[in-house]
Formats: sequence, structure tokens, C-alpha cells
Amino acid sequence: MTTAKPFNIAIIGGGISGIALAIGLHRHNVPFTVYESASNLGEIGAGLGFGPNSARAMRLLSPDIIPGYERCATIGWESHRLDWFTVRVGDHRKAGPDGVLKGKEKEGLKVGDPIFDIRYTCDGLVGGVHRAHFLDELLKLIPEDSSKLGKRLQNITSATDGSEDVVLHFADGTTAQHSAVVGCDGIKSKTRQILLGEAQEAKAVFSGKYAYRGLVPMEKAVEMLGEEVAWNSQLFMGYHGHLLTYPIEKGKTMNVVGFSSCETWTDPHWVVHTTKEKMLEDFGTWGPMVTDIVEAMEKRDIWALFNDLPAPTYYGKSPRICLMGDAAHATTPHQGSGAGMCIEDSYILSSLIGEAKSVQDLDKVFRAYDEVRRPRTQKLVKTSREAGMLYEFELEGDDLDAIEKNFKGRMGWIWDEDLEQELEKALAIFRG
Repeated sequence: MTTAKPFNIAIIGGGISGIALAIGLHRHNVPFTVYESASNLGEIGAGLGFGPNSARAMRLLSPDIIPGYERCATIGWESHRLDWFTVRVGDHRKAGPDGVLKGKEKEGLKVGDPIFDIRYTCDGLVGGVHRAHFLDELLKLIPEDSSKLGKRLQNITSATDGSEDVVLHFADGTTAQHSAVVGCDGIKSKTRQILLGEAQEAKAVFSGKYAYRGLVPMEKAVEMLGEEVAWNSQLFMGYHGHLLTYPIEKGKTMNVVGFSSCETWTDPHWVVHTTKEKMLEDFGTWGPMVTDIVEAMEKRDIWALFNDLPAPTYYGKSPRICLMGDAAHATTPHQGSGAGMCIEDSYILSSLIGEAKSVQDLDKVFRAYDEVRRPRTQKLVKTSREAGMLYEFELEGDDLDAIEKNFKGRMGWIWDEDLEQELEKALAIFRG
């Protein structure tokens, strides 16, 4: 057996990012402890989509992740396997008195009709998962005693014993000492605030969009929409709003996310319960396909969508801190790639840490990771925000041809990334 590394890593946060990093460190025989503020390890939210880059990152991080992913991933029909979304217009205001979409008179397309498909630019394992189910599969791949629960981080300081270690201070009055800390504590990251201090980039900002999330039993969805629409991913565009659906839970459920816009978010809570009436009001000018979906949704919540401003760095040397996943680059969900970027981060960072021979090497590891990952992940935050505007007739207006051209060129750079080449680049920086 390989000797354990002469350093140990604290992971703050036991969500998908933190546990994915733990899996990578475990494979490289790096001692680690996961600290989670909640009393159990779990994820909130329902559906989560993974593109082909995500599955490649999973396989590179640990091939053992793939069977668990396949156990919870839901894909649509084989004939739609390479379709990310079928795009439609859901908003009646885009149609003339005869119901035909303005700009699509020649084709005779109406509200709710398919206009174009966004196809994956490469073949690979893709599919939606239920967040909590996927995290349960990941947890099977790390030792049971590697997590400490009920540990809410309050501060990180440098050790005073000459070791260059970091000391974690928790809300329960306890402390822990490690060689370095990786913050995987999500969009409200305390680690990020400690690293960036008073800078405006320390806290996420409201994106101008909020989302209704809900579920429809698949049997009911098929009855309303037909089997092909219900079982495959759909995106309905409109003015200052859009709605998407895709199957989860192996086809037992259709996941629904409806988006709307507002200038500010003043509620201290980012997730609030809402009523069917409020949602129907937001989608009052939309066609029957969308309003039927809204009517059928079970358990409606509104999620305010925040994103991070671009941080000037993802790491610090004293104390030795590194940010990963949503703690580094929390994004809106409009390109379906936030969780995939977390898996990519885990692969690159755990592989680099696996190459380190000493505590001092960790500074070089974090620098290499920052140099390689920060441009790609911050590009996602920026382009995802633009994508939300595109679907809501705010980027290219309501010109459907211009939207199609823009949309079809948006996703390739995410899905086609050569992660092994990216790691080679990071290793060259680390060794240089």
C-alpha cells in the first residue's frame, strides 16, 4: 500500500463538491476530514443535469463513481439521446392573432411547437439525477469515519506552533488543525468570506432571476403533454421568463423549473414557498402547454438565483486556503453545468494534491489549480447569466433565428473540454 502523504486536508462542506474531492483524495492516499455544518450529509433541491464533460470528469476522478451515477441517472428516449433540450416558444405574446409565431410564418410554427434542438457536441454519458440520491452514491466511496457533522465554520487562522498549519474554529467552540483547508461550502461560503475579506467579491449577488422548482408525476405529465414531450428535455422561451422540464428518478417524475425576472431580492431567505396563483400570474400570457405544467406542479418553491462575482484568486497562503465548486464560482443554472464544473475541480485539485510531496508543495498546487481552473469556471458564471437572458428574449431580443444561432454555439466549450490535457497544463505549472 502507498504511504499516506505527510500532510492532511480539511474539506469544509459535505455536499457534492466536498465529497467528490474526498473521493479523489482518498484515491491518492491523502489524509482528509470533511466538516459539515448540518447534522447529516445531504443535498437540497431535486433535479441536477450532467453533460458529457461531467461524466468524463467522474470517470477520471474515480471510475467507481460511474456505476452509482448510472444507478440514479435518467435519460430520455434513445432517439433523443444526443439532444440536450428541444427548444420551443411558450409565450403567446410572440404569436400573431392566428397563433403562429412571428418570424416563423413560413414554417407555420405555433406556440408550444418544437423550433430547434440543442444537440450535444460529443457523444458520452449524460443524464439528470436527483441530487440527494447522487450524493448517497458518492458517500459510499469514502470511509464512514472521515466526516464530522454539526461543525459550522466561524474562522480560519494560522497555527502559532511554527507548523504553518491552519486552525479551524467552529461555532460549537471546538477547533481543528490541518495542513490546509479546501472550502467546498457552497454559494454562501464562509471560507470564501474569510479568504476575500471585505472585498465585494466575497459574497454572491442576485442575478435578476428567480426559479420555481416543482415536480409532476410522470404518469400525469404523459397524460398532459404526450409521452415524447414528457420523457425528453424541453425548454420553453418567453419574455422575461422561461420554463424547462426533464425526467428524473428513472422516469417516475418530471422535474420542472420555471424562471422569471425581478430587479432585486430583499427577502433574507433565498428559498421561499409559493402558491400556484403566484406562478400562474408570472406565466399568465403563456400557452396551454406551459400553464398545464404549472397547474400540475407539486410542492412549489421559489429559489432566488444568485451568482459569484469573479474572485481575484481562489487561494491564499497564510492561512493556507483554497476554494472549490460553488464556494469558488457559484453560477446560475442556465447552462446546466455548475455541478459538472465542481466534479472537474475535484479531479484537477485532487490529482495535483496527489503529486505533492510536502506541505510546502500545497502552495504550488493551489497556484496551479487557480491558474488553470479560474478562467474556465468564471467564464461559465458569465456565459450562464447571458444564457438566462437569451432564453428570455433579453440578449438577442425575440429574433428566433438569432437566438438559435447563438444557442447552438454556446455549449461546445463546456462539453468538449479535454480534462487530461488541462491536468497536464496544471502539472507543468506545479512542477515549473
